[in-house]
Amino acid sequence: MNKTMQEMQKEVDTYISQFKEGYFSPLAMTARLTEELGELAREVNHYYGEKPKKSTEKEQTIEEELGDVFFVLLCFANSLNISMEKSFDMVMKKFNTRDKDRWTRIEEGEEQ
Repeated sequence: MNKTMQEMQKEVDTYISQFKEGYFSPLAMTARLTEELGELAREVNHYYGEKPKKSTEKEQTIEEELGDVFFVLLCFANSLNISMEKSFDMVMKKFNTRDKDRWTRIEEGEEQ
């Protein structure tokens, strides 16, 4: 079963709401997002870059790190009462209007 963005935001809110501390401040959330993004970058570098993982390092996956970034992003949005669905629609409108001619389109029948 696929979850909607609204369902995911609600699930995160239900989880966070069980703790007295609640959501972190926007500044702390930005720091957490930056930290998680750094961990994602590290994993991408291990898999696709020139920096191999040390034998002593815990096995992480890009999928897991993306999940961590996404969780914090949903927390951030919830803490500011922002709908990620609306945010997504806004950015797609921007890409489909302002940026519609920015990149070279694949012609019909052309292979990628």
